[in-house]
Amino acid sequence: MNFSENVRSAFRRGETDAVVRMSEAEIERAQAAGDPAGEVEARYSLARVAIRGGDLPGGEARAGEALDVALRSGDRRLEERPRHVLAGVARMSGDLLRARDLYRDSIALNESLDQPETVSSEYHNLAFCELGLGNLDVARKLFADGRERVFRNGWADFVPYVCVAGAALASAEGDHAQAARMIGVTDAAFASLGQVPDPDDAADLAKTRAAAIEGLGPAAFDEEYARGRLLDPRAAFADDRR
Repeated sequence: MNFSENVRSAFRRGETDAVVRMSEAEIERAQAAGDPAGEVEARYSLARVAIRGGDLPGGEARAGEALDVALRSGDRRLEERPRHVLAGVARMSGDLLRARDLYRDSIALNESLDQPETVSSEYHNLAFCELGLGNLDVARKLFADGRERVFRNGWADFVPYVCVAGAALASAEGDHAQAARMIGVTDAAFASLGQVPDPDDAADLAKTRAAAIEGLGPAAFDEEYARGRLLDPRAAFADDRR
């Protein structure tokens, strides 16, 4: 695998220290070689590490550095990941109106680059902005459309994320039992891939988990969660009908 594949796989496995070591070495190599793509990927990876550690300003700064390199290169493809991170920081900071605009811009960029899987991913993030803004009908439609694309195209790596969406939507609708089951489905889906959630989705999942435990009580939560761990994601959504 190349650097991009290696560092992204390490990040998904939660191997933060390895990501930092690999990225710092790649920045030195890329600058010496005049390779903006490598430098952007490395600075983007450091931004994700900062965000996972709760350092949103640091993540924003690292993503801004990556975007500067991308803009100097003149290659619009290199703008995609830094812009995604900047939108994610706005979302996690609670500036949902700005995040919504940034995700819409990112969708337009990825459509121009003919990257349908990334377009779908950014619609997923846009849906979370709409959910946070209280636009449940809009969020429900975006989540359903995204789920259909993921299952139809066989995008296995994104299955856990549509499960995060299912849990968050159930929580927003006050159905904490379904939220608990979907959290179980989500955790099992990530475990089956040997991955952990991206920082923004991890934050949404933690919020949903806390609300479900408060709403149900720990014992009832554990019972519904255990049921969810045994469900296939497609079956879970077929039963839910959201």
